[in-house]
Amino acid sequence: MSTQVGPTHSPEEHEGSNNPAFASSRYACFGAFHLDLKREELFKDGTRVKLQGKVCQALVALLQKPGDIVTREELRMQLWPSDTHVNYDANVNTTVNKLRQVLGDSPDQPAFVDTIPRKGYCFVAKVEYVDRPAAPQAPQAPKPAGLSSVTAPPTTPGTTIVERAESTASYFRAALTSRWFTAAVVTLVIASMLFGAALVLYAHR
Repeated sequence: MSTQVGPTHSPEEHEGSNNPAFASSRYACFGAFHLDLKREELFKDGTRVKLQGKVCQALVALLQKPGDIVTREELRMQLWPSDTHVNYDANVNTTVNKLRQVLGDSPDQPAFVDTIPRKGYCFVAKVEYVDRPAAPQAPQAPKPAGLSSVTAPPTTPGTTIVERAESTASYFRAALTSRWFTAAVVTLVIASMLFGAALVLYAHR
């Protein structure tokens, strides 16, 4: 269900729209995209996406009636004045295909623009009309190399931060002690072998 948050300008900025939320809002948000209706600029995850004029107009026409059919004739009237001499059918097809390419959409499995045979097109994604888009989430920083192999000791629910810190410290002390113990055993074994070899050589003399 579309929502309207805090209109920032008057409905006259989008004259001709029968959608009050669209007419009174600055941005239309859908999926990872948001369209600045005033500046007619499209963004994906906060990064501006190149959008041709007619393609943007087609997107605006579809966003005025999300979930409803926008006929090919409606698109023609909005994109090309009646005195324009062009092949309307071919141009409508080309414009909608370019819009799908920009959105990464597919006519076979549409996530945004669905084709209604012999009628027109329908914007099928959920649309929210807001006065400012949500800030894109910052990507998580990768873990430093070498730390991914260190496994923290298990903790039980309800433990305090101090208890967890002590548990972690004990874990690393135990791991360090275990390594030193292993190294000591290996050293002792090697020393015993060398001592035994020296005794054998001495006995043969």
